[in-house]
Amino acid sequence: MKLPKIKIYDEFDKMLRNVSKEVTFPLSAPDKKLIDDALLYLKMSQIEDLRAKFNLRAGMGLAFIQMGINKRIFVICEDLQDGNFKNYVVINPKIISTSEEIIYVEEGEGCLSVNRDVEGIVPRNARITVQAFDENGNEYTIRVREDLSIAFQHEIDHLNGILFTDRIDKDNPYKNSEVYRPI
Repeated sequence: MKLPKIKIYDEFDKMLRNVSKEVTFPLSAPDKKLIDDALLYLKMSQIEDLRAKFNLRAGMGLAFIQMGINKRIFVICEDLQDGNFKNYVVINPKIISTSEEIIYVEEGEGCLSVNRDVEGIVPRNARITVQAFDENGNEYTIRVREDLSIAFQHEIDHLNGILFTDRIDKDNPYKNSEVYRPI
């Protein structure tokens, strides 16, 4: 497997603070290739041998803005734990409903654009319903829960110029951790 050439901007780049622009269809050939490359990169980053071989940090999602492209597109590669992966291509997403229950990643949320350990919890909705388009311009609605819900919210934040570090209370990084459910 050949590692795709992808440049991921880090948290100090002003590009990541841009609100991404809506996408029109059909997608260009370079956009479709970047979707495929990003999904392959994420998959390779989650396979232990390949992660070590290419010195990668494991990642589940990647927004176009993280690669310097100001478009409302993100991809997620979910490791199904049985050697299989499920890919999600999400274009022009809108959250149309959320659960009241709030969860957080117990060991801490991470990001391919944040190359450091960050202390604190990031409150997220346990379940969300998202309306979006696939790479062919077909509209769909998806309900995601738990870690997939966190990943979708994390990537949608990127499209709005928000980093997960912005959601951690600066004065009390573990605020409400006893109220929210860790996963």
